[in-house]
Amino acid sequence: MRHPLLVLGTSPGPGEASPPRRARAPQSPSASLALQIPALTMSARRQAWQFAAALVFFHGSEYVLAAAFHGRRNVTATSLLISKQYVLAMSFAMLEHLTEILIFPEIKEYWFVSNIGLLMVLIGEIIRKIAVITAGRAFTHVIRIYHEDQHQLVTHGVYRFMRHPGYSGFLLWAVGTQVMLCNPVSTVAFTFVLWRFFSKRIPYEEFFLRQFFGSEYEEYARRVHSGLPFIK
Repeated sequence: MRHPLLVLGTSPGPGEASPPRRARAPQSPSASLALQIPALTMSARRQAWQFAAALVFFHGSEYVLAAAFHGRRNVTATSLLISKQYVLAMSFAMLEHLTEILIFPEIKEYWFVSNIGLLMVLIGEIIRKIAVITAGRAFTHVIRIYHEDQHQLVTHGVYRFMRHPGYSGFLLWAVGTQVMLCNPVSTVAFTFVLWRFFSKRIPYEEFFLRQFFGSEYEEYARRVHSGLPFIK
């Protein structure tokens, strides 16, 4: 008699029928896609968490600084830079991110681009918060059209290198969030809309600054750039 282990390990002899093999069920395209999606969306998940963390930290720190310099009673949604347009823009960004995960998931796999966006977010956050802390009570989220005692012309610190570091930091931060998400449409849209917004806001704000500080601000504006590209 043959040993059972030898029998299992040997091939069938002449005239012996080979044991039937189980037919492998064909996988449907949707099933194979379902197996591939988790691996493709790992980076997308990381990007979404980083985006959420960036939003929470940015607006949370804006609230803390506004409350510290101006009092909690004076903190409003405007102080947190939250408006209907802002909510719509961020909602559109998330909608684009989710849509591209389903249709073009490979776009979210550009880790190098996403990390550049993360670096932009960090640098923009730092520049803006340094600007807020340096200006102190002189920094407000609403443009002042009347001069107040605590409103002083700040030209030291980061203001030695740019007149509007708060705007520069916000522009870099906001566009950086979209680069971090690998959102091509929102990256272009955020850049265009924010630049257009600041190109109108800065001349309007500086009209009153010239009224408040006269020749002192004129000399400062000639010497220091606005801090935003193509805006003098």
